[in-house]
Amino acid sequence: MLFPAPDLATQINNWQFIELWVDPIVFPPRVLMLIADKNGNCCIYDTSNNYQPKFISASYDEAHSWLLEDDYERVDGRLLAEEAIA
Repeated sequence: MLFPAPDLATQINNWQFIELWVDPIVFPPRVLMLIADKNGNCCIYDTSNNYQPKFISASYDEAHSWLLEDDYERVDGRLLAEEAIA
């Protein structure tokens, strides 16, 4: 079942990129979405829980470490704001 994504990009001012992360151990895989802004702030949203914020950090490194600690793996690629808006 797909959930309609709210306009998450407006929740973080000046978003820079979005990454998808998955937990490959469970089936179906759990998918998290990391949104980073141009100031380096990051928020991780749980796509299976109506896109509720799961983790907020002041740096990409902190968010990245949090995801790796829980054995999430990044999906190849990154959606850049400049490509999405253009």
